[in-house]
Amino acid sequence: MVEITGRDFNHISNVLRLQSGDKIIVNDNHGLDYTVCLQNFSKSSVIGEIIKKEVNKNEPGVNITLAQAIPKKRNIELVIEKCTEIGIKEIIPLQTKRTVVKLSAKKKEKRIKRWQKIARAAAKQSERGIIPQVKNLHSISQLSALKQEYDLMLVCWTGEKEKDLKQIMLEFKGKAENILLVVGPEGGLTVQEVDRLDGLNLTLGSRILRTETAGLVALTMILYELDEMGGK
Repeated sequence: MVEITGRDFNHISNVLRLQSGDKIIVNDNHGLDYTVCLQNFSKSSVIGEIIKKEVNKNEPGVNITLAQAIPKKRNIELVIEKCTEIGIKEIIPLQTKRTVVKLSAKKKEKRIKRWQKIARAAAKQSERGIIPQVKNLHSISQLSALKQEYDLMLVCWTGEKEKDLKQIMLEFKGKAENILLVVGPEGGLTVQEVDRLDGLNLTLGSRILRTETAGLVALTMILYELDEMGGK
């Protein structure tokens, strides 16, 4: 049996207007889907019987974390929403030398909560098996210290003119299950920041992309090259 409360119950009861006997899919945020038959409604919750369990088929086989320098005009919300739909595992908001947006401690806490809600809604809409986690704001130094946790760190940098994603993915296909993708701010990462990260630098092509576009393009390209876009 499972009890559904809060926003999910409100959606079931007041938006979808489901009733006893209706079936829904419930996800445990660990990659499992449960078919649940709704039974007993109260004012604040509904009890359902689990009638089927199966692995969610919408999760990529590779875990990609996007470290995204915070763009202007709250465009990071678009990045979080669309990257969640595409298949990101985690998102790390990044503060760099050229990042225009500066957040106080109070604002950081509020923004991260809001960003997590956006990821949650996008994950439900796209029927993901997990809800991507939005991590705390990181500096370049803090991000560099995480390098050892990943099989591969990819740094999108306009200073790199030769190595592209296709070449890199051909080299690392089947060898990298955990990838950290780094995207700089408007104006790009500085040479010193790129050196500090000490990752594998790459170009996304001759056309300069906006920071909120680069992560979406790179994520899609990685998943495509690794045959992880779905639809098999």
